[in-house]
Amino acid sequence: MEQIIKIDTEYIRLDALLKLAGAFETGGQAKVSIQNGEVLVNGEVCTMRGKKMREGDSAQFAGVTYRVAAQ
Repeated sequence: MEQIIKIDTEYIRLDALLKLAGAFETGGQAKVSIQNGEVLVNGEVCTMRGKKMREGDSAQFAGVTYRVAAQ
């Protein structure tokens, strides 16, 4: 499953993207999962919660892909 997340800024932090998408209720939950290596960014494990996600980037968690798009 893929979900498109539209942003009106140059980038969004990975933890904020996952929270905005509804993958997590809080930024703290997102932080823990990211640091545990449970999130893929563009197909690779990423443990940096502050990773800048730009248009065209994608994050995967729990079988769902969240793709960043410009608004």
